[in-house]
Amino acid sequence: MSGIGRVRVAVVFGGRSAEHAISCVSAGSVMAALDPERYEVVPVGIARDGRWVLADAGQRLAIDGGRLPEVTGGTAVSLVGDPAGRGLAVLGSGGDGHPAAIGPALTEVDVVFPVLHGTYGEDGTIQGLLEMSGLPYVGSGVFASAASMDKEFTKKLLAAAGLPQGDHVVLRDAEGALTADPDALSAADRERLGLPVFVKPSRAGSSIGITKVTDWSQFPEAVAAAAAVDPKVVVEASVPGREVECGVLAGRDGGPPEASLPAEIRLKPGTDWYDFDAKYLDDAVEFDVPADLTPEQTRRVQAASRRAYLAMDCEGLARVDFFLGTGPDGRERLVVNEVNTMPGFTPISMFPRMWAASGVSYPELVDRLVASALARAGRPGDQRTSR
Repeated sequence: MSGIGRVRVAVVFGGRSAEHAISCVSAGSVMAALDPERYEVVPVGIARDGRWVLADAGQRLAIDGGRLPEVTGGTAVSLVGDPAGRGLAVLGSGGDGHPAAIGPALTEVDVVFPVLHGTYGEDGTIQGLLEMSGLPYVGSGVFASAASMDKEFTKKLLAAAGLPQGDHVVLRDAEGALTADPDALSAADRERLGLPVFVKPSRAGSSIGITKVTDWSQFPEAVAAAAAVDPKVVVEASVPGREVECGVLAGRDGGPPEASLPAEIRLKPGTDWYDFDAKYLDDAVEFDVPADLTPEQTRRVQAASRRAYLAMDCEGLARVDFFLGTGPDGRERLVVNEVNTMPGFTPISMFPRMWAASGVSYPELVDRLVASALARAGRPGDQRTSR
């Protein structure tokens, strides 16, 4: 049981997506930032096969010498679907050795921090599960999570809000399209998009499954790589410009969303583009936090970030990624690339670093997110007592 006044936070991490390891690293940072005098942390790992476990104390949650962490052992648990249960229960073992009967209740939970990236986590699935279980949680709801995870629908919603997008084509059932026609992209589309293009799974993150295509002969293999992650594939024209990001937080006391100072990602010489290795494993990029922008450029990025957050119906937090460059007319152009409803929280992740540069420390950032989740549910965290 938690002590009087402490908020019990279930930090859920790992998951079934290709971003399993990055989720583990993010969760390690979040748990370290939760003040033990104010919070009781319940570490819940989801293994790659979907098993939920109360993570062992020795669970590694950092990249060590290039080795990525992974959820392994722990006590088998399950989320209680009945809202009256408000938490987790220990799974008993059936006669065949598989988890079956529900054992005694493990704990009630005040709020869930689902530090999950990618499918089965950031895409509305766990948000729906938590809604049915009656548990408050950090981050956006079902719709915003699902729409922001799907690059096609992100683009549609942002375009409807008047936010500029890069040119792109969506290939549905991409594997089948390739089988039937190796030239799945029409000649007119190729001419319009030009080279290079980026071929991406529509519903994935951390640059997993993405290929930069500089010659059309590479295109079938690039689509196959993306389709191995998601059968819907987005082909995007390259947008020349600086890569700029901005963090958004729900406003205090129900106020309008707040935007951080922007940051810029700069590739070191010899790095072609910002792929998975460049993000997490190689010393291949430099970060300017805050970005070297004029006051007017900063204002434009922050305003567009808040507009994107609202257009996607986000809650709690988001990171909005942009390209800042020059359009065909010679005028400066700000193009939205993606909206991330659960951005990385690793020690090198841009979201916490941007907020630190804006005067919000990592522990304060986590506090605000938990408080925002409890406020949305009408459950002030300081009113909880032990049971």
